[in-house]
Amino acid sequence: MYTRVQQAQEKWGGSLSAIDHWLDERQQLIVNYCRLAGLPPFEKDRHTMPSQQKIKEFCQLLMDYLSAGHFEVYERIVMQCAINGTNSRSLADNLYPKIAVSTDLALAFNDNYAEHLSTRKSGTFDNDLSALGQALEERFALEDRLIETLYIKHKDNITPA
Repeated sequence: MYTRVQQAQEKWGGSLSAIDHWLDERQQLIVNYCRLAGLPPFEKDRHTMPSQQKIKEFCQLLMDYLSAGHFEVYERIVMQCAINGTNSRSLADNLYPKIAVSTDLALAFNDNYAEHLSTRKSGTFDNDLSALGQALEERFALEDRLIETLYIKHKDNITPA
């Protein structure tokens, strides 16, 4: 996941400030996810349940990322694709419902864990966090396809943010 965001930043960085900001948020989200999951380089925490504060911070980043994507980047991509080509608009219309699946999973995770981890079992948390990680990985790939379409096909016509 982290390598993908670095590649995205190298590829599309500087092309649109909304995308730059969004990719920065993605990077923060991935780092916090790895901390919660106890993934390298944070594996020393692997066998302990994350604190409620860490989970809450992660959930806030997650909600910020989803909001930025939905209200800033997707809207902009769809608008630009509508202006510059029906093929691009069709891709956006096709990918958006697939991205929405991970949104629903992320919202459920937030509802279940942001405020009251103490009522949850650690096994359930680990399974839900793993499912969320897989959904985010798929989401990032879909989002990158949208960004790529906007950048490649319409880079000469992109309206700066």
